[in-house]
Amino acid sequence: MKSIIPAAGLGTRFLPGTKVTPKEMLPVLDKPVIQYVVEEALAPEEVDECIIVSSQAKPQIMSYFTPDLALEDLLRSRGKAAYADAVKEAGSLPVDFCFQSEPLGLGHAIRCASYATGDEPFFVLLGDYMVPDKKILPRMMEVSKAHGGASVIAVAPCPEEEVSRYGIIAGKQVGSIAEFPEAGENDEGAVWKLTGMVEKPKAALAPSRLFIVGRYLLSPRVMELLKDQKPGAGNEIQLTDAMERCLAEEEFYALVIDPKEGYDTGTVAGWIATNARMAQADPRFASAFEEAMSE
Repeated sequence: MKSIIPAAGLGTRFLPGTKVTPKEMLPVLDKPVIQYVVEEALAPEEVDECIIVSSQAKPQIMSYFTPDLALEDLLRSRGKAAYADAVKEAGSLPVDFCFQSEPLGLGHAIRCASYATGDEPFFVLLGDYMVPDKKILPRMMEVSKAHGGASVIAVAPCPEEEVSRYGIIAGKQVGSIAEFPEAGENDEGAVWKLTGMVEKPKAALAPSRLFIVGRYLLSPRVMELLKDQKPGAGNEIQLTDAMERCLAEEEFYALVIDPKEGYDTGTVAGWIATNARMAQADPRFASAFEEAMSE
């Protein structure tokens, strides 16, 4: 089973900083964002490889995940074994690459990895949203297995005034995962059966307050549908359009997650906040971070 990470975007929100450094390579503490996402993508025991859909203009990402024995040897010769081990770890992760030649949308980016997925389900992880505790994907797999291998998306509650900013699900709660047996419909661990997805509805017309976050477990039928998916919003091939077509043929479920479980690094403010939250939680950096902030 494969996990797919679309990472071909231009990172325009971070310009000029991303002129020569891909957004995915910006560090959160001592690792780039993309490594956290790759490690999460490989967390489920069913996943044996991660496919990064990148751009030919971003060779730095491929270089980062390529073994660098010369650098490892240099670091070890200088007594920096811990740094050498970190470089070795990044270069040994089971990552493959394919390239999106044109920015034709999220659905098109995922379709570029169809060579690797075959007739198996696959995960999709958006590269600017990281989940350090890596718990969401295994929970989504639990839901899928409980419902005959159905597709599952991650959703989270949002305030009513923010509903119009997101893709919102329609459906009803049909249960919860074992870890949260008493979960209410908008609580962490609740499981919904979907009847539809609505893009940026007015709050008064929204079918729920649950918005789609950047984690998907999709059946092979979604990849088949993407192969002939016509351009939609923005004249781009949209993953949501293929998911809605699949919903007409197959059951779809949603798992409610805690919105604080994931860290948004897709904006400058979000990336800064992620570094701050991670620094406060990491015993290696917490004291120095608090001291620096107090100054």
